[in-house]
Order: sequence, then C-alpha cells, then structure tokens
Amino acid sequence: MARTAARRAGDLLAPPAPVRLGDVVPAPEQVLPDPAADFTLSPGTAIRVSAGGRDVAVQLAEWLRPATGFPLPVADSPAADGSSAADGLLVLTLSETAPADPPSVDATASVDAAAPVEVAGVAGAGGAAGAAGAAGAAGAAGAAGAAGGDGAAGAASELGDEGYRLDVTASGVRIIAATAAGLFHGAQTLRQLLPAAIDGTAPVTERWAVPGGSIVDRPRFPYRGAMLDVARHFFPVEDVLRVVDHLARYKLNHLHLHLTDDQGWRIAVDSWPRLAEVGGATEVGGGPGGYYTQADYRRIVAYAARRHVTVVPEIDLPGHTNAALVAYPELTPGKVAPPPYTGTEVGFSYVDPADERTYAFVADVVGEVAALTPGPWLHLGGDEAFKVPADTYRAFVERAQTLVAATGKTVVGWHQLAPAGHVDGRVLQWWGTNGDDPETAEAVRRGARLILSPGNRVYLDMKYAADTPIGHDWAGLIDVRRAYDWDPGTHLTGVPAEAVLGVEAPLWTESVTTLAEVEFMLFPRLPAVAELGWSPRSTHDWAGFRERLAAHGPRWAAAGITFHPSPDVPWPTPAAVPTQPTRDTTADTH
Repeated sequence: MARTAARRAGDLLAPPAPVRLGDVVPAPEQVLPDPAADFTLSPGTAIRVSAGGRDVAVQLAEWLRPATGFPLPVADSPAADGSSAADGLLVLTLSETAPADPPSVDATASVDAAAPVEVAGVAGAGGAAGAAGAAGAAGAAGAAGAAGGDGAAGAASELGDEGYRLDVTASGVRIIAATAAGLFHGAQTLRQLLPAAIDGTAPVTERWAVPGGSIVDRPRFPYRGAMLDVARHFFPVEDVLRVVDHLARYKLNHLHLHLTDDQGWRIAVDSWPRLAEVGGATEVGGGPGGYYTQADYRRIVAYAARRHVTVVPEIDLPGHTNAALVAYPELTPGKVAPPPYTGTEVGFSYVDPADERTYAFVADVVGEVAALTPGPWLHLGGDEAFKVPADTYRAFVERAQTLVAATGKTVVGWHQLAPAGHVDGRVLQWWGTNGDDPETAEAVRRGARLILSPGNRVYLDMKYAADTPIGHDWAGLIDVRRAYDWDPGTHLTGVPAEAVLGVEAPLWTESVTTLAEVEFMLFPRLPAVAELGWSPRSTHDWAGFRERLAAHGPRWAAAGITFHPSPDVPWPTPAAVPTQPTRDTTADTH
C-alpha cells in the first residue's frame, strides 16, 4: 500500500501525458479529457484473459512489448472470482449482448507485484453482472454515467457492432464493447494514446503515460475500406499482410483485392488451372508476375479476419480479361489466344458473352472464390468493357450477378453495373469524378447501395502534386486536404445518406511496384479516408485533422512505414521517411 501511495504521489508530480486524449485518428465521437487522471504502464503490467477476449489481449500485448520491453504476460485467469479490480487494472469488457464469449482486458501498472491486465469474458446476464463487479474500483458507476447508461453492459449494448468506450483514470484503463471488433478498435485507440515511440521495434526508455478521461466511439459507416490492385503488379503475401495492418490501425474494416486484369490473374482456380499458371506469369512492364495459391489466399483472409478486416475479392468481368484469354483462348470471341499484355491501356479485352462456355467459366471461378471467402461480398468488376455493346453487356452482367448470388455472396461491382437489372443487396462502387450521376441514382432507387470511391478524391494512385515521382493525374492531383474535404453522405446528387454503405480508397498499381511505393501512396491519405468513414460529420475539421495527423509521422517513422511528407501537414520534425528493401521479384512466382 505504501509503495502504491508513493507511486500515485509521483504521478501527480509527473508532467502531462505527451499525447492528448483527442489526438486520435480517426476522430472519436465523444472525447472527455481529465488531465488529472493520466495512467502510466509499468514493468509490472500483465494481462489476464478469458477465452472470449484472449485474442484481443494477445494482439495488444504484441503491439506493446517491443518498445516497452515489458513482458506483458497473458494468462487464462478471468476475474470470475468476484474480486474487485485492483489498482492499475486495464479492463476490456464485452457485454452480454455479444454473440461470442465476451472479453474484458485489465492492465495494471502496480510496482508492488506482477500487476495483471485482466481480460474477462461475459456470457449471459450472470457474466455481465460479474464483469460489472470486476470493474469495481476502476469506476464502473462513473463510466456508466459518462456513457449515459446504467452500467458496463448497458453502455456496451449501445455501441453497436464496432463501437467501444475507453476510460482512463489514474488507477487504470478500461475498454467496454459489445463485440470483439469493438474491443479491437478500442485497443487500437489505446495504442495511439501512448507515446509515438510505442510503434518502434526495440525497447526504448520512455514514460508510457496514457492521457486521462473518457472516449465514446462508434463508426459512421459500416463499410470502410481500401483496395489493393495486385493484378497490374503482383505483391507477395507478406506485403498484403502489412497492408492489412495499416488498414486495421485506422479502423478500416475491408480490404478489396483486385485479383484479375489484363496484365495478370492472381488467384489459383482448381477447375481452371491455367488461369494462374499461364495468366499469372505476367505483369505491367514485363516482370515475372505471380499468383496466390488457395493456401496463400486463405492465409490472407485469416490474417485479415483476426484484425477484423473483411477481404473482398474481385474477379473483373466481362472486360479486363486478357490474362484469362491468354490462358484459355476458347473464352475469346474469336477463339484465338491474344498475346500476353504488359502495358497499361484498358478496354480492349472481353470474354465471349455469346458462348455458354463463358458462363460455365464464370460459375466455376466465382464458386471457388466464394468458397474460399467467408465474408459476404464478391466483386464482379464490370468496368471499361468498351467493346461490348450495351444490350449485350447488360445481359451478361445480369446473368453473372445471378451466378454470384447463387454462391450466397452479395454482388459488388463498379458503378457501370448500374443499368443492369437489380439483384437483392447489390452494391455499386462509384468511382466517378462528377457528383451528378442520374444512372447510379436510379439504381439506388431500385434498391442498390453505394460504396463511394470518387476518382478525384480517394484514388490513391493519383499523384499528390505535379512532381510526385509515381502515380497518375487523369482524375487530378489529390493532396491530403482534397482526400479529406468531402462528405460521402452528400456527395452524389439524388442519393440519400442512408443508401451509402461506406467509403473505399482504391490503389491501382500500374506505376506502383514495391511495398515502399504502396505505403508512400497510402500515407498520409489513408487516415484521411478512414476518418471520413468512421467519424461523425460533426467532427470534420481540416485544421484539427492536420494537427492530429502530424503527430502520426513519428509513429510511422518508428514503425518503418514509408510516407509522403506532405507540405499540407505540420510534421513535428523534419520527416525521416523510412524505405522498405527492394523486393526480389524473381521469388514472387509459384
């Protein structure tokens, strides 16, 4: 007790936490700082966890161990014994409304012993009561009051599928959520509230202080994502996994993989093996290409799922198919194989819409990809089929949509699908540059929902400025402010906000060849798009965002993330932009 009192006295004399509670990206829904309630992690911090919360706790420990050097042991020991939360506990609690065993994490900073971080599951009403009891000294009543509810479970039940609340007091930190996804997002927020050095890969001497107060947070849109084009240039599995981590860091929850195009076919299909073996052997510029085996793809899907990111596979049809036609000439209208294509033009290729063999091919491919993909979406592409007559195109799309629906997946397609007949749940991904699109608005009136990806706002292959060394400018130059200053809910004329499923930032890779270049184009614009998708419109403020974003430059540098030192952003130090090693493209093929 004497040591605890001495530590508390020392904390009162310590300077404020270096990160402010409101510095989070994307901006939380509600932030209530308490400067007198900073909490400091110590070498004694530990994690106790039940089955329901273990995975979030393990990942949190994995994020924090390298830079702190703290052991952060994770033990299966839920606070089901009725004991109150001891001094220093960090508690993550899932309410009884959660579909699985609800977790709760507690991390203590007591210097008296190996202080625990407790992650306790809550199953049913009894479990909820136990969790509320375990919160004890951590201030369950105060948290409930700030949330406007009657307790931890009640507060969590109002947070939805991905929301959370985070409370920091001098005696501990608590995260409450109704789902594991909410806990995960809350843990990402906690990570941002620690000093920037937390993202380093080796131990550093630092006061690991978390700013005091409360955050209540939930997303504006359910779909928040980015697209990586692995067809124009192939990227190995490890690169894709790193991109998943970048999305998860900023609460983006979908990774759209553009798997097929004229320059390469990147997913193995057992019933059509030459698609990958032959169609995967090329890429833009004449490199060796490559493809994902089904085991590779499952690994990406599982890695993403653990981080609450859903993979959306795209099989682009009926155009953008030259690689498939090289592999299977019988799919071409003329039944003659075209030469492999390694350029960057579009609109010249298409599968034969008059041949039944084409529809057998579509059924086989979407069936196998759907079986490999637990998420609800399957993207049909549908863009830039310039050589297919309009009536023929509509008939093809309508039939292809039914083949996707037969797999149990929901159809997603570029907005060129709009004139085709509607299927239940269909989602159109709008990539135009003019907010007045009557054809898409009419599709919405017929039941379609939209993902907003305006080319002149969030196409991350566009240059930042005229002198950006890679990228394009056909949709204009997109600096950070342009990526940030628009509203997905009101962007399209005649489309109500409730029809907008969310926002996605595509990264096409005609000119992007390495992981370092991928990161350079993602950062710092990806967090801007993440804030559009997550944060309430009332928090939208460019001046505030650029200040919050600036503090992430040192985090990216510590993590070895390459980024563009945009002059839009007041970086705190001259930007030391890390670079990734040049990859050995000869090792990419299978």
